[in-house]
Amino acid sequence: MPNVILLGDSIFDNASYVPPGEPDVVRQLRAILPAGWDATLLAVDGNYAADVPTQLRKLPRDATHLVLSAGGNDALGNTGIFDHPARTGMDIFRLMAKVQREFRDTYGAVLDRLVGLRLPLVVCTIYEGDLDPTISQPAAAALAVFNDAIIRAAAERGIPVIDLRAVCNQPDCYANPIEPSAVGGARIAATIAAVLASHDFNRRHTVVYAGPNLA
Repeated sequence: MPNVILLGDSIFDNASYVPPGEPDVVRQLRAILPAGWDATLLAVDGNYAADVPTQLRKLPRDATHLVLSAGGNDALGNTGIFDHPARTGMDIFRLMAKVQREFRDTYGAVLDRLVGLRLPLVVCTIYEGDLDPTISQPAAAALAVFNDAIIRAAAERGIPVIDLRAVCNQPDCYANPIEPSAVGGARIAATIAAVLASHDFNRRHTVVYAGPNLA
C-alpha cells in the first residue's frame, strides 16, 4: 500500500492552527488519495530545514513517496536582515547572498539525504502568507532569496516542485498571517495528490506545479 510521507514544518503540521473539527493537511490528503493509499505526518511545527534528517528517524518501512515543505522557519530566523544597517544597496545584496548561500547549503544537503532514499520526492516553495500590507512586499522579496535556492536545488536534482505561493494565494488560505487554514490545507493536499498522480518520477526532471489543476 503506498504511503506518502509529509516532512518539514507547520505547513503540513498545522493541526494546532485550524479550529476544532476542521481537518489538518494530512487528514485532507488521506481523504483524497486513491483507495489503498495512506499518508503519514512526520513534519513538526517549528522545525528548520536542518531538522528534517531527524524526522527521518521515524520513517516507516512502507514509505513510498516523500513530500517536503521546509524553509519557512529558516526565513523567519533571518528577519533581522530587515533591520541590518547598510550604507549602499550593494551591502544589502551581499547580506542577502550570504543568507541564501547558507540556506542553499543546508537545504541541498537535506535533498541529497532524501534523494539517497530512492523514493519519489516532491518539494514545496515557501508561500508569502497573509501579511500586513506594510511588510508584505519586502517580505516577498526576502522570501524570493529562499525560494530561488529551493527551486535551484530541486532543478539540480531533477525533483518536481509545488509552488505554494501560487497554491495559497488568497487570504482565506491562512489561519493567521503565516499558517495554513483548512482552506489552504485543502489546496495543498489537492495539489500534492495531483502531482503524485500525474508526475513521471522515472524521468528525474523538474516541473513547477502551481495548483491542483497543475497549471
